[in-house]
Amino acid sequence: MEVEAIMRNAEQEVRVCADQVYSNAGDVARLADVYLPTLDSGPIPVVIWVHGGGWRFGDRKLTPNLPLFAQRSGLAVVSIDYRLSDEVKFPAPVEDVKTAVRWVRSIASKLELDDSNVGLWGSSAGAHLAACAALSSESEFSSAEHSEFSSAVQAVVDGYGPTNLGRIDEDRASLRTVSTDAESAVVGGHMLPAGDLDSFESRFIGMSVNEAPREVQLADPAHYVHSGSPPFLILHGEADSLIPCNQSRHLFDALRTMQNDATLVLFEKLGHGFFNNCDLAKTDYGKVTVCSSQTNRASRSRWSCDGSVDIPNMVTGFLRAHLRNP
Repeated sequence: MEVEAIMRNAEQEVRVCADQVYSNAGDVARLADVYLPTLDSGPIPVVIWVHGGGWRFGDRKLTPNLPLFAQRSGLAVVSIDYRLSDEVKFPAPVEDVKTAVRWVRSIASKLELDDSNVGLWGSSAGAHLAACAALSSESEFSSAEHSEFSSAVQAVVDGYGPTNLGRIDEDRASLRTVSTDAESAVVGGHMLPAGDLDSFESRFIGMSVNEAPREVQLADPAHYVHSGSPPFLILHGEADSLIPCNQSRHLFDALRTMQNDATLVLFEKLGHGFFNNCDLAKTDYGKVTVCSSQTNRASRSRWSCDGSVDIPNMVTGFLRAHLRNP
C-alpha cells in the first residue's frame, strides 16, 4: 500500500493512502481513502467515515476535514464509497460498510492499526448505514470478502441519521423549510413523501415504504438493538427539516431500553448536514440538550458528554475514550 501524500500543518503530519480498493462488490472496485496521523505510535485506533446523500448521491469525498480530525484526535480515519440506490437496494450498502470494517482489520498490520478498536462515524444516510452495520450480528448483512475478519465495532457516532422510514413523513409534517447546508444541496433541496416510489427512502428499499412494512422494519437500525451493543453518540439538530430529530430519539430510546451506553445530543438551532460545516466549532448551536442512558451515566469514568464543548471536540472525546484501551 503506497502513501500518496503527506499533509502537514503546525500540529501534526497526516499520511494519506488514497484510492484503496476495499471491496469488489458487483465486480466494481469500491474505494477508500485512509488518513494516518504520523506522530502517534502504533497501533492506531480507526474510525470509518460513512458519507451522506440520501443513499443516492455522494462519495467518500463528501466529508468534514478528515485530515484535520486525524491530526487532532490521533485516530486513523478511513472514508469509503458504498453502492448507491441507483445501482443496488437495501441491504447492499450495509454489507459494504461491514465489508469495510473487515477490510480495515485485514490491513491493520501493514499500517500499524489497532484492529481491536474500530469505530464508525456516519452522516445522515451514512449514519443510518453505520448504525445498521454496528447493531446487526456478524451473520447479518455479511459478504464473502475478508470473511476471516470480524465486522464488530467498538463505538459509533451517528449524525442525524434516519431510522424508522415508515414514520418519517409523520415526523416531517410540521417542518416545511429545507436546511441550507452541504448535504441538503447534494440531495437537491426537494423532498418527496417517503411513500413516493421516487423518494430517497423508497428508492433505497426498492419499493414504496408505505407498502413494505417488513422491509421498513429490516431497514430500521433499532430493529437490531440488543444488550451489549457498542456505545453510541447520537447528534441531531432540532431545526433539521430533512431528517427530523424524532428519528434519532427513536434509536436512542431503543438503545436505552436495552440498557446500552448511549448519548443523544440535540442542538436547538442546527439543521441538517452540520458535520460538513467547516465553521462548525464556531457556529451558534442554541440550547444544547444532552440525554444519557443509565448505562452511560454509570460508566462516566470513561466518557461523559459535556454539552458546553463544540461538536468536533465532542466527537473527538467520545471516539478517543471508546477506541483507546483503558
